Amino acid sequence: MRHPALDQLLILQDRDQRRFSLEAQLAAVPGEIALVEKKIATEKAAIDSARAELHGLEINKKALENDIGSAEAKLAKYKNQQMLVKKNEEYQALGHEIDTTTKEIGELEGRELEIMYGIDEARKKFAAAEAELKANIAGHEGRIRDLRARDTNLRAELAVAQTALAEARAPLDASALRLYDRVAARTQPVCAPVHGGKCGGCHLRLSGEADAAARKGDQLATCDQCGRIVWWEAV
Repeated sequence: MRHPALDQLLILQDRDQRRFSLEAQLAAVPGEIALVEKKIATEKAAIDSARAELHGLEINKKALENDIGSAEAKLAKYKNQQMLVKKNEEYQALGHEIDTTTKEIGELEGRELEIMYGIDEARKKFAAAEAELKANIAGHEGRIRDLRARDTNLRAELAVAQTALAEARAPLDASALRLYDRVAARTQPVCAPVHGGKCGGCHLRLSGEADAAARKGDQLATCDQCGRIVWWEAV
């Protein structure tokens, strides 16, 4: 037979485990949100990196344009000077400077074309990456909204579970509650059936005295291995 308090203890245990489950789920929500926020930060960093790459190419292009402008101004000055000189050696020296500067301008313009091509490619890549990453971010932000809604729902469910738990504790006498709380503080489940002389919680064999107490049911019996409240159950 089973002790009269056992049915109520099993109800208490069921509601206690429901509370534990809700508390565990609720405790996990902030960590899940933090992980999603980390993903958002990674996606945003990728967008910033792609933007910075494009911006760097545009800065390089502007610098080359300035260099080409300076070289062209220098070339024009040399050509003007060459038209004014009288001595052949000065004319030839300026001709050398003109050739050198012309070559320099050609090289700069070649680099400018390469950078312009790079900018076009970077813009295409950035536009595609930005669209994909923003879509990912929108998905992550939706996940965060869901998690925050889950947090709200879990808190409401937990409040109901705590009320139900208090209602389950009310009919039990103080000694039964003390025993239950002592076991619950270190392990779950608190109550376990005995099958074949073994505790259904720790699966170890009970002493003859504990097994007899579980069979008799006139008092709340406990496993002498793990301390759980036990009752004998025919297989």
